Amino acid sequence: MEDRYGTDVLAAGWRERSAKTLPRVEAAHDLVVEVAADGYCGAVVGFASGMVELEDRHGRRRLFPLGPGFLVDGADVVLTAPTATAPKGPQRTASGSFAAPDGRARVARPSRILVEGRHDAELVEKVWGDDLRAEGVVVEYLQGVDLLADLLEQEPPSAQRRYGVLVDHLVPGSKESRIADTIMRGRHGAHLLIVGHPWVDVWQCVTPRAMGIERWPDIPRGIEYKVGVCRALGWPARDQADIARAWQRILARVKTYRDLEPAFLGRVEELIDFVTV
Repeated sequence: MEDRYGTDVLAAGWRERSAKTLPRVEAAHDLVVEVAADGYCGAVVGFASGMVELEDRHGRRRLFPLGPGFLVDGADVVLTAPTATAPKGPQRTASGSFAAPDGRARVARPSRILVEGRHDAELVEKVWGDDLRAEGVVVEYLQGVDLLADLLEQEPPSAQRRYGVLVDHLVPGSKESRIADTIMRGRHGAHLLIVGHPWVDVWQCVTPRAMGIERWPDIPRGIEYKVGVCRALGWPARDQADIARAWQRILARVKTYRDLEPAFLGRVEELIDFVTV
């Protein structure tokens, strides 16, 4: 006789047959991961005895056991240790230069590179961090080009202490260009180099290709740029925590200099040359 109701639903193995298979994702360095249990979000920075170490946007680090219980881009995954591969031949840094054989950092120079905000600093560190440590160059952020003049008065540059400054939206007629022109004509201009990229925010220095989008959205005047971008891309933008998570998502897409716009690459390289002469 035909069994209209199939096999016994209480037979052994029913849990395994109905269980959802989660994708396995290697915990690559800088991968942004969210912990499902408590919402903690951070980038992968290391491993220890079957644990993964995550660092959040405030620099705080926590350890979690590898396995299930993580979200990547909002999807449940099983986090696994990355597959170790032996390096072959000369290694290159994310900026495309050859890595120093011993990888040791040089004592910091008096000269430095100044950028406008934390996101600018993190992007420069992501791509040029190895090179900057090898050269002994420190990157600091100003929290706005408006504060540059005050900093120069407090800590003036000199022939031995040169400053390279990276500015957002440095285009003719902008507020940023007027500030830069005034400072460069002043008494500190001889030991200072101010360069910039044409975009409103450093987020746009990441190529649309790296982000998997056709182009960065146009945000109308009167709407805070980062909030507008998040809304246009369908990301949460309720508070600063959402903006921080959005930036970590963007930063995670940057693997090498190829993921950045040429106009941004050229300006950073120019600043490194200037402060390491």
